[in-house]
Amino acid sequence: MRRRGFASLARAAAQDLFDQKTAFGRLALVHVIMMAGDTMVTVSLAGSLFFSVSPDEAKSKVLLYLLLTIAPFAVVSPLLGPLIDKSANGRRILVALSAGLRVVMCWSMSQHLNSLWLFPEAFLVLVSSKLYVVTRGALVPEMARTDQFREHAARVGESGWPEHDVPEEKGFAGFNAQLTLLGTLSGLVAGSIGAGLLKGIGAPSVLIAASFVFVAATVASLRLQRPARSVREQVTSITQMERDRQTLNPMGDVEVSWGLSASAIMRFSVGFSTFLLAFGLRREQAGLKWFAFALMMSALGSLIGLAVVTRVRSKVPESALLTASLLLTGLGSALASLHPSLVVQVSLAGWMGATAAIAQPSFDAITQRHVPSGAQGRTFARFAVRQQLLWVVGALIPVAITLHFKVGDVVLAVLTLSAGLIYGIGRRFSHR
Repeated sequence: MRRRGFASLARAAAQDLFDQKTAFGRLALVHVIMMAGDTMVTVSLAGSLFFSVSPDEAKSKVLLYLLLTIAPFAVVSPLLGPLIDKSANGRRILVALSAGLRVVMCWSMSQHLNSLWLFPEAFLVLVSSKLYVVTRGALVPEMARTDQFREHAARVGESGWPEHDVPEEKGFAGFNAQLTLLGTLSGLVAGSIGAGLLKGIGAPSVLIAASFVFVAATVASLRLQRPARSVREQVTSITQMERDRQTLNPMGDVEVSWGLSASAIMRFSVGFSTFLLAFGLRREQAGLKWFAFALMMSALGSLIGLAVVTRVRSKVPESALLTASLLLTGLGSALASLHPSLVVQVSLAGWMGATAAIAQPSFDAITQRHVPSGAQGRTFARFAVRQQLLWVVGALIPVAITLHFKVGDVVLAVLTLSAGLIYGIGRRFSHR
C-alpha cells in the first residue's frame, strides 16, 4: 500500500469495503459489522451498570465487570491461540463461531439484565469478542498476502513466474489503519443508534439489536475467502522446531518485545484516563451530553491519529511512532493538569484517542512483520492478554480510588513521559 494521506486512506478503506471480490475487502466488512455489534453491547451495559445506579453502586458493578474482562483471555490464550495457528481455514471458522455465539448471548442478556445470569453471559460475549480480536490479528497479513498473490497470478497469466516471487510487504500498518478507521466510523454510527434505543426503549432493546447485527456478522464471516495456496503453504510450512522456539520465546525479536512494552503502557493509559474521566464526570454531576461530548472527541482524535499514521508511516518507523505516542500522551496530560476543568478533560479524551490510534496500528504492524505467520495466532493471544491486563489495571485505579482530575493527569504524565524515554533509549541500546 503506497498511498499516503488520510483522504487516500479513507478512499482505500471505502474501496476495499465495497469491493467484496477481494479477501481483505470481505475481512473489512466483517470488521465493520463486528465493531457495530460490540459498540451496541457496550452501550447497553453502560446503561445498565453505570448510568442507571448511584455512583457508589456503579463502582462495585464496574469493578466486577473489569475483573471479568481479564478472564476471557485465560481461555483465548492457552486454548484457542494454538488452534488459530494450526489451519489457515480454521481462522475463518473461528471468526464465524465468535459472531454466532454473540447472537445467542446478546439475546439472552437482553432477558437477564437485572439478574446474576448477566455476568456469565457477558463473560461468554467477552470470550467470543477477544477470540475475534486475536484471530483478526492473524487474518490481516493472511488476507493481504492472498490478494497480493492473486493479483500477481492474474497479472503474469501463464508466463510461468512463480507465486513465491511476489515481494513481501514491508509492513501492515496501512491495512491495520484501514480497519481502525472503518471500525471507528462503524462504532460512531452504531453508538448513536444504540444511544437512541437506550434512551427511547431501554437497554434490552439495544442488546436485541446487537443480536441481529451479529447475525449479519456471522453471514459475512462465512464469506471470508480461503487463503491463496501460497499463503496456506506459508502457514503450514513452519516446522515443529520453529513452533517450539516461538512457544518458548514468543518475544525473541527485540522490536517486538520493546514494542509490546510500549503498547501495553499505552493501553494502561487509555484504561486509566477513560475511567478517571467517567467517574470524574459523575462526581461533578455532569449530564449525559458531557459523556457524549467525550466519546465524540475520542472518536475525532482517533481519526486524527489515523491521519497522522497514514501520512508519515512511509517515512517514519513504527518504533518512532510508538515513542511519539507515549511522549505526546505525557505532554497532553501535563498540560491538562494545569487547568483541570471539564472542557480540558474532555479535550484530553480526544488527545488520548489520537495517540492511541497512532500506537496500536504501529505495534500490530511490528508484530505481523516480525512474527512467523504460523505462530501469529498464539502470539497475538499472548500479547492481547498483556495489553488487556494493563488496560484493566489502569481502569481499576480510578474506580477503586477517588482521584481528582489534576492528580490523575499528573500520574498519567509522569508514567507516559518516563515510558516514552525508556522505550526510545532502551530500544536503541538493545540493538547495539
